[in-house]
Amino acid sequence: MASPSRRLQTKPVITCLKSVLLTYTFVFWVSGIVLLAVGVWGRVSLAVYFSLLDEKATNVPFVLVGAGTVVVLLGTFGCFATCRGSTWMLKLYAMLLSLIFLIVLVAAVVGFVFRHEIKTNFESNLNLALRDYNVTADRHSEAVDTIQRTLHCCGVQNYSDWERTEYFTQRGIPRSCCKSQDDCSEEDLKDPSKAKLKVFVDGCFFLVTSTMESKMSVVAGISFGIACFQLVGIILACCLSQYITNNQYEMV
Repeated sequence: MASPSRRLQTKPVITCLKSVLLTYTFVFWVSGIVLLAVGVWGRVSLAVYFSLLDEKATNVPFVLVGAGTVVVLLGTFGCFATCRGSTWMLKLYAMLLSLIFLIVLVAAVVGFVFRHEIKTNFESNLNLALRDYNVTADRHSEAVDTIQRTLHCCGVQNYSDWERTEYFTQRGIPRSCCKSQDDCSEEDLKDPSKAKLKVFVDGCFFLVTSTMESKMSVVAGISFGIACFQLVGIILACCLSQYITNNQYEMV
């Protein structure tokens, strides 16, 4: 058993580690709230883009919401473990942090590796949405209209993509491509030469992927930052547990 003088010297170290770990755990808990918020924001702000992706891609915001919930619960457990000064609870806390760190890291790597596949999938679905476009306001048609109005674009690569669709033979280019709704008649939209002056000529694919990449980079940056931040918690939890075990110190 450690001598009283040794334990007296160790007490300030453990108290300091405990204070730092509590501060870290609180910040970690707040980061869980941030992940929840980012997940909800991504689901809302990118909903129209996700509607033109496959089902797996649309689950990304829900994964972030789930991860945020786990982080909040784990942060609460970490505070309890630190206050109790329980070595097994601190070790379990460190193990859970390590597990979440690895999951987030693997998810980030997979997302980076398959980013081009997501682009290809989006382009393919956008082409299908144009081919099947109709005025019955189905989910994909609404998504196409929203994207064209919001990003001031038309078609996939350019406005002429609409000329190869069945909708064009009936109604011309959709009104969502018009620069001005007041100066865009159906007659103009059925004539490619006239339509060129009335509609947005740039395609939507490049603009959509650029928008998604900029927004997803924010999501990825925050997620990666939180993952790296967990390394600090792992080290602090392990150090505090080791100090308490080696010096047989009872937290008051």
